[in-house]
Amino acid sequence: MKVKDFMITDVVSITKDQSIRQLLELLVKHRIGGVPVVDENNYLDSMISDGDVIRYLQPKGRTVYDMYMVFLVNERENFSQKLHYSTEHKVEKIMRRSPLYTVHPEDQVEAAFAIISKHHFKKIPVVNDENKVVGVVSRGDLIRFISTKLLADKGE
Repeated sequence: MKVKDFMITDVVSITKDQSIRQLLELLVKHRIGGVPVVDENNYLDSMISDGDVIRYLQPKGRTVYDMYMVFLVNERENFSQKLHYSTEHKVEKIMRRSPLYTVHPEDQVEAAFAIISKHHFKKIPVVNDENKVVGVVSRGDLIRFISTKLLADKGE
């Protein structure tokens, strides 16, 4: 079976110029855990997940540095203050800079399994030959595929 046979084609995405607040609204509204970051022509820039947001919004704790008896103290950041100013930052500030892993609609389902299992991703983008986002594949999609396959095989 190919990726195109079970990918989600109604893709919710965001641009790097939108705010983290807008990203949070999208994730909540659509009840999803991540989205592709695309440019104005729907070319893939990055991926961003709810985990990326949580790690970014985590307030910094109080840290004491001892530099040969000269003490520097970095005071604890207040969570509500961090939420207030951080959610207005652009998505670009927290989107992944690491290599992007994608699949193509014509790839076999095993390619999506390999990427998601090896890198512990919740979702990966499906891109065409021009690197435009045409779909996404999530862990849930793969679980549904496995369940459907097992049920179909059981009926034979």
